[in-house]
Amino acid sequence: MIPQMVTVRHRRPDGRGLRLYVPVLPVLLVLSPLLLLAVLAGLVACLVIRVSPVGALRGTGQLLWALPGTRFEVEQGRTAVLVSVR
Repeated sequence: MIPQMVTVRHRRPDGRGLRLYVPVLPVLLVLSPLLLLAVLAGLVACLVIRVSPVGALRGTGQLLWALPGTRFEVEQGRTAVLVSVR
């Protein structure tokens, strides 16, 4: 299943928090021209370094398919950032 929502929580040093909900589909639609350029650049890079473009696309697809349920948490001092993919 493709991720539908990304939640980003940021805890500031003073203890207050900020929570952002980012829907994936609208962001993909807005950034689709850049995504197309990135895919083309990735395919050219695969050909230059002699990696199978089909294998690279398959690996990228498997990585995106495995993202739902993933949580990234970074803490440094009194500041923390949590990214949760649903």
